[in-house]
Amino acid sequence: MTEAVRRAGGQAGSGASGTVADVLADGEQLLAQAGVADARREALTLLGAIAETSPGFLWARRAEPVVPAIAAAFVRAVAQRAAGVPAAYAAGTAAFRSLELRVDRRVLIPRPETEGLVERVLAWCRTHGRWGVAVDIGTGSGCIALSLAAEGRFARVIATDVSGGALAVARRNAATLGLPAIVEFRGGDLLWALGDELADVIVSNPPYVSADEWTALDTGVRDHEPRLALVGGGDGLAHTAVLLAQARGRLAPGGLLALEVDCRRADRTLALARAEGWGSARVERDLFGRERYLLAEREAE
Repeated sequence: MTEAVRRAGGQAGSGASGTVADVLADGEQLLAQAGVADARREALTLLGAIAETSPGFLWARRAEPVVPAIAAAFVRAVAQRAAGVPAAYAAGTAAFRSLELRVDRRVLIPRPETEGLVERVLAWCRTHGRWGVAVDIGTGSGCIALSLAAEGRFARVIATDVSGGALAVARRNAATLGLPAIVEFRGGDLLWALGDELADVIVSNPPYVSADEWTALDTGVRDHEPRLALVGGGDGLAHTAVLLAQARGRLAPGGLLALEVDCRRADRTLALARAEGWGSARVERDLFGRERYLLAEREAE
């Protein structure tokens, strides 16, 4: 590691730091030595996340000095990433649609596929003019609930999670983003936190990895992301089955149920939905062409 980065890792006010190029070069070297693929891009992305700016902006200013506190945080993040910690946890942030969210090991790292789930909910609400109450079951970082609040016109958005740690992360994200007070956070498992309230939309990205599949996951996922947010029982369908069985009783007539599902079990999930009386259920594909979203409407009265 160069002397410039060593100085940067000291006290924040101790003097000049290295340039963006210097700091990035040291980060790239450490990541490459650790076997991280595309180390240059990873280093640039990490520094951009920590500096809260775009990688392109940083690269255009690579001859300029780095604020010492930023350089020190970057050194710590690179060390974590080199040790196998996922990039989002190392940087402490993850992008989701229009939002920049704080994330840590208490919550699942938001995936691009889930952005598509939000898009389908918003499109349905625009088409049907339903902007009443939206409920996000198992909110994690709050990515779904906060995107709905930021992009939609809902009267209320209720976000639930069984994990107190996850709710703390989601509440922090809501406060940091300055989203309106329409977002309400509740502790509780699946639909039980709703009580007798009815929603216009129930949306969830429930755990859908089977117990056996979890043991075979990439170590970056298995060793760092919360098992509670990933494993849906022995067959991966336990949480989904409960939602399909109980959501109709929590939806207003004509309301929407939208679930992210495992593409390997999309057919089984659809059959389960039909067996529970969701005659309108259908499965749609994600941006990678995989069967990923189950959408169903409660019958209008």
